[in-house]
Parts: sequence; C-alpha cells; structure tokens
Amino acid sequence: MQFTAQQIASLLNGSIEGNPDIEVSNLAKIEEASLGDLSFLSNPKYEQFLYETNASIVIVNEDQQLLSTPKSTLTLIRVKNAYTAFSTLLNIYNEVRLDRKGREEPSYVHDTTEIGEDGYIGAFVYIGKACKIGKNVKIYPQVYIGDHVVIGDNSTLFPGVKIYQDCILGSNVTVHSGTVVGSDGFGFAPQEDGTYTKVPQIGNVIIEDDIEIGANTVIDRATMGSTILHKGVKLDNLIQIAHNVELGRNTVIAAQTGVSGSSKIGENVILGGQVGVVGHISVADRSQVQAQSGINRSIVEADKKWAGSPVLGYQSNMRSQVIYAKLPDLEKRVRELERLLKENLKS
Repeated sequence: MQFTAQQIASLLNGSIEGNPDIEVSNLAKIEEASLGDLSFLSNPKYEQFLYETNASIVIVNEDQQLLSTPKSTLTLIRVKNAYTAFSTLLNIYNEVRLDRKGREEPSYVHDTTEIGEDGYIGAFVYIGKACKIGKNVKIYPQVYIGDHVVIGDNSTLFPGVKIYQDCILGSNVTVHSGTVVGSDGFGFAPQEDGTYTKVPQIGNVIIEDDIEIGANTVIDRATMGSTILHKGVKLDNLIQIAHNVELGRNTVIAAQTGVSGSSKIGENVILGGQVGVVGHISVADRSQVQAQSGINRSIVEADKKWAGSPVLGYQSNMRSQVIYAKLPDLEKRVRELERLLKENLKS
C-alpha cells in the first residue's frame, strides 16, 4: 500500500515541509531507510541521520531545528510528538498486516458460545461452552479457551495462548504466544507427616481493557475471588503473576519478574527485569524499581525510586554499591593495620 505525505499528515494532524504528493510504501529506521520509506526522528542521538537519510518522508517533532539542509528528496512532517505519531502509524500498519477474518477448520466452538462479528478463529482452536467472544476478536491457531470465558471487543490471542475457565478479558487486550491465563495458584497446605495437600483454586483472573501481555507469561487464578490486572497494564515476556495479585492501572513490568501471591502493586508502577516481590505486601503508586531488585516488604511512599536486594532507596543503594566496591581495599588496609598493631605490641 502506498500513502502520500498529505494523507499521512492529515492522519497525524501534522504540517508538511516539502512535497505533499511524495509517496511511501514501507516503514524503516532513519539510518537504514531508502527512497519510498517513511521514518521518524525523536532521539537527538540520531539527528545526524536526518541530513544523511535516503527516506522519502521523516516525521519530526514540531520544534525540531534544522542545523543544515536535508536532501532534496526528503519531505518532513512536523507533529507534536514524533515517537507517538510513528507508533500510531505502526499500529495502523500492523492492523492491516495482521487483518484476518472468518473461521478456519478444523476448529471447535461449543454450540452455547457466542461469537461476535468480524472476528477470526484459526485452525485447531478450542472454545468451550457458554463463552462470550466480542466483536473483531482474533484468535490464532492452537488457542485454548475454557468454559465460561468472556473476551471483549478488538482483542487478540496469538498462537498457543491458553485461557482457563471462568476468566474475563476486557476490550483491546493482546495476549502473545505461549501465555497461560488462569492456571492454578501455588497453594499447598503442609501436613503433619511432611506431605502437602493441594488447596483448590476456585477463583478466576480478570484482565481489564487496554492491556498487553507478552509471550510465555503466566497469570494464576485466585484461590478465591480474582487475580486482577487493571486497565492499561503492560507485561513483558516470561513473567509470573501469582494468585490473588492485583496490578494497578498503567503499571509496567519487564521480563522475568515474579509477583508472589496476594501482593498489591499500585498504579503507574514500573518494575524492571528480574524483580522479585514477596507475597502479601503492597507497592505504592508510581514506584520505580530497578532490575534485579528484591522487594521483601511493603513500599508505602509513592513517587520513589528503589533498587537492590533487599530493596533500598535508589540513592542509598548507589552509595552502598560504592562502599561494596571498596571492601577488598578496606580489607587489605585492616589487615595491614592489624599487622602493624601486633608488631608494636611485641616491641
């Protein structure tokens, strides 16, 4: 598909500097782009490429200053936020690229399940009884959906996703391949003889609107009640969300993080990769936690940065790391002082 600069500028509410009729048919990085490509510039580190690129159109911030003259073949589109504008175009491009309709065979949909219009069901999909699937929902091959599951409009389940019974997914939810929603929480009661008895997990998982979940992530169902992901949550690949956890609105969690049972993570929290969160604690709104940190107690102060294991205030942790780096030298100095002290005592 080809688009003119004028069409793109109209879509993004941008202004054109150059040829409004120039056409593009591909998206590319500014440093790799060729004629016929559309790119963007938002990071000042890449500004030099604005004057070197072979792209036909580049989206820039409206306050971008030109330090020299770009190539004559280049047309600029100025927008309020180039990164956001380019993301909008990527979403549109992705929707066109992944647009699928209809039902492939073999697949199984129970007679009591309701399927909305304009959706897609791939081959080898299984959908259980009494489910409610919204409009324009895309369910890719080998997805399993258990009984009584609800999925809202415009949601996408990529190949191999498993949604256990009774779970609820809102609208505009994307779940990537290999993710499991609603598996049993890790609940076992210790017995006097040293064995463990399984505690039935009879709750569910509720995933609200506008959420994206990466590949091979697991979200366990609640023991009772619900494990809840509130609107706008974004999860990376390979994350464990345990039973009865609650993630606040617009919280973002990076890969290989684990949140233990019944912990409550606030709104707009950022957890870096490989963060560990113990069970039955809370993390205050807008907390930012550095990668590989261990949160072993509740964080009650909002708007703070944290790091380390066990977690400390970010600045305290940085100072501690400076001290840790000096420990070998300090040990040598202590040993030398001990040696001198012994010599003085002998004399």
